[in-house]
Amino acid sequence: MSPSAGTSSQQTDPTFYRSAAEAAAAPTERLAYVVAFDRSGERPDALAVLDVDESSADFAQVVGWVDLPTRGDELHHFGWNACSSALMHAGHDMGPDGLQRRFLLLPGLRSSRVHVLDTQPDPRAPRLHKTIEASELAEKAGYSRPHTLHCGPDGVFLTCLGGADGVDGPGGIALLDHNTFDVLRAWETDRGPQYLAYDAWWHLNQNTLVSSEWGTPSMIEEGIVPELLLGQKYGHQMHFWDLAEGRHQQTLDLGPEHQMVLELRPSHDPDATWGFVGVVISTEDLSASVWRWHREGSDWQVDKVITIPAQPADPDDLPPALKPFAAVPPLVTDIDLSVDDRMLYVSCWGIGELKQYDVSDPAAPREVGSVQLGGIVRRTGHPSAPDEPLAGGPQMVEVSRDGRRVYVTNSLYGAWDDQFYPDGTGAWMAKIDTDPVAGGMTPDRRFFPHGEEFRGRRVHQVRLQGGDASSDSYCWS
Repeated sequence: MSPSAGTSSQQTDPTFYRSAAEAAAAPTERLAYVVAFDRSGERPDALAVLDVDESSADFAQVVGWVDLPTRGDELHHFGWNACSSALMHAGHDMGPDGLQRRFLLLPGLRSSRVHVLDTQPDPRAPRLHKTIEASELAEKAGYSRPHTLHCGPDGVFLTCLGGADGVDGPGGIALLDHNTFDVLRAWETDRGPQYLAYDAWWHLNQNTLVSSEWGTPSMIEEGIVPELLLGQKYGHQMHFWDLAEGRHQQTLDLGPEHQMVLELRPSHDPDATWGFVGVVISTEDLSASVWRWHREGSDWQVDKVITIPAQPADPDDLPPALKPFAAVPPLVTDIDLSVDDRMLYVSCWGIGELKQYDVSDPAAPREVGSVQLGGIVRRTGHPSAPDEPLAGGPQMVEVSRDGRRVYVTNSLYGAWDDQFYPDGTGAWMAKIDTDPVAGGMTPDRRFFPHGEEFRGRRVHQVRLQGGDASSDSYCWS
């Protein structure tokens, strides 16, 4: 895989950036795409389109809405069919205009379907292009419960939590064709000891894929299972793979007490050999943590670099699952690394806080900003409506390419929402303005779509028009 790979047709999309610096200097996003799901399964899930152009008369409004043709999907993570990594890999031609960042793939975490939406010709009115049925995913790749996807070498990489037809495992990665979106096969050729799955990302120039662990379908379906959590049965490992061959090479165990090793954020510098991963909870003290992986010689290592403690609370203010502990765990459920690799954003969904860390020295993060919204006990209101208590908290985090705007949504996963916010989470989204150099964050008072603007659905993840901090990998320093 050399930087010379590729064809001229691959370079027709202006949102394919050769480097992180080029991406940061590109025009800012004007639209945000947000998946919205109906917890009851009675109405179809949907893709909402929001105007995020600060000079627009429609700023902060839902300007497009697409209902899916099915019900009960529970849209969760989703992503583009193509990104800047396409500049490094041959074989991506798609029609006369070459490969484009055009299609959004929306996996259903409960249904195992994947809906493909075309954002052209009108980006505000995506259209259904194709549906990949659960049966195809099972028959061709042996997987179910698709969770996260990234465009990469050989195809679209789709991580899945379950085995064929919803059996508990092993989970892994399905490979989809870039052009037709047909399921090709399971990506792994030698799984080694890996069984649990969650996220996958890579270091392109090191020919290394990294994967993390959550749990099998039965372990997450109806919320956290206390016996499994206290028995340290959820994921607590990272895996390193040969990217070209799909072969397992190394396992790093963070320790069984560090339960649910979730979001992976590798450095955007393709020559770097480090990244961050978030851990939801420690069974020792209910703290959450962020770890840095890095290469030493031919081996990979991982070190804890951030610890966020639980906060004491009156049991009367806590949901049943937390009353015995008299504390609120931070519950780090997402992290995001700015495109310039300078700022790391950490969502603490339990305590209702988004933290900002300067990671110019990746081995020694410094907290430089914080915003409070929602929270199990705090219920901090948005500055535009400070007296309106918010449920949920900053959960999925997306950072603009220039690092000046952060978008957060408040729902984690239907069953877990109900467990930690039994009175309901509602639905809200916030935009936070940041200082990408010195640090510091301020919620934008003008941007707070919530409630019926999302037509009774909960909102989970955001993708930005033209790319964002968590969906692109770059080929040149």
